[in-house]
Amino acid sequence: MQISLTITPSKAPLLFPLHHPISQTPKPNRASLPTFSNPLNSIKSSSPYLSAVGRAIEDDEYRIARNQVLRKGVDLEGYSIEGSSVGGHETCIIIPEFKCAFDIGRCPSRAIHQNFLFITHAHLDHIGGLPMYVASRGLYNLKPPTVFVPPCIKEDVEKLMDIHRSMGHVDLDLDLVALDVGETYELRNNLVVRPFRTQHSIPSQGYVVYSVRKKLKKQYMHLKGKQIEKLKKSGTEITDTILSPEVAFAGDTTSEYMLDPRNADALRAKILITEATFLDEEFSIEDARERGHTHINEIIENAQWLRNKAILLTHFSSRYHLEDIRQAVSRLQSKVSAKVVPLTEGFKSMHT
Repeated sequence: MQISLTITPSKAPLLFPLHHPISQTPKPNRASLPTFSNPLNSIKSSSPYLSAVGRAIEDDEYRIARNQVLRKGVDLEGYSIEGSSVGGHETCIIIPEFKCAFDIGRCPSRAIHQNFLFITHAHLDHIGGLPMYVASRGLYNLKPPTVFVPPCIKEDVEKLMDIHRSMGHVDLDLDLVALDVGETYELRNNLVVRPFRTQHSIPSQGYVVYSVRKKLKKQYMHLKGKQIEKLKKSGTEITDTILSPEVAFAGDTTSEYMLDPRNADALRAKILITEATFLDEEFSIEDARERGHTHINEIIENAQWLRNKAILLTHFSSRYHLEDIRQAVSRLQSKVSAKVVPLTEGFKSMHT
């Protein structure tokens, strides 16, 4: 039975107490005041074990609070997006709502808990942490991940995993899926993914994640509940499957993908995550293209084609400071209606 598809457009920092100056108020006579001993204190002081437990709890609470303070993720269109993307160093973008990561970089700890991994291409700053990702999930007794790769690198990835199995005498269990441009994979009953074509210095592809919902076919909209139920029981397909592009991740690529009509869904997804390796005139658009990357001026030139609600810029060259990035983002923001946000994890101010 054929299903018709319709595509629709789509904390506060941890504060530490200050040490106040010693008060000049005369101290009361200790002998005249009743004293009360805390049994727990006496146990703690006499028990190295309890003392160690207390320190561990405090350390863990501090670590959790510190991670919240240092988290440089962004919240866009109902999604929490985390990760790091520094040109030539590491790219790993995490979307917990999808239980997925785009590229794995050096395998940041947060990525280990994502069930799905989408690899765009085989450069080490995007795929280098793959064996560690798979091994760490095994260490934590998490189910084997599903890893998507361009078909042209699947065989090499299998060899890579076999080498690590042989060297480490470990089981590296994963479901390795070669997903080609134009193919669709169901992540769950309300979520699917499709690759799209990108242009880098080696074979590459981006990914669009779609939400899935059912909508009653137009010819049945006038029917009452019992009539619809009868049709349903008879085996008649009464709904259309509606796919709405939610998030598109381009990976490393020139801006050429923006001009490909087949990539229209990437340009109208709620969120477009796209690279902007070069931001100034020291590197020209031609320089960017020769290296298989995008200059922010090219995104500005193609602004008319962008129908996204939010654009997350990634993969800035490490030569830039936060001030350079913010200035470039401001230039792009003036040209598009979408909210433009840079992912600045790993970058510093020129004043530090």
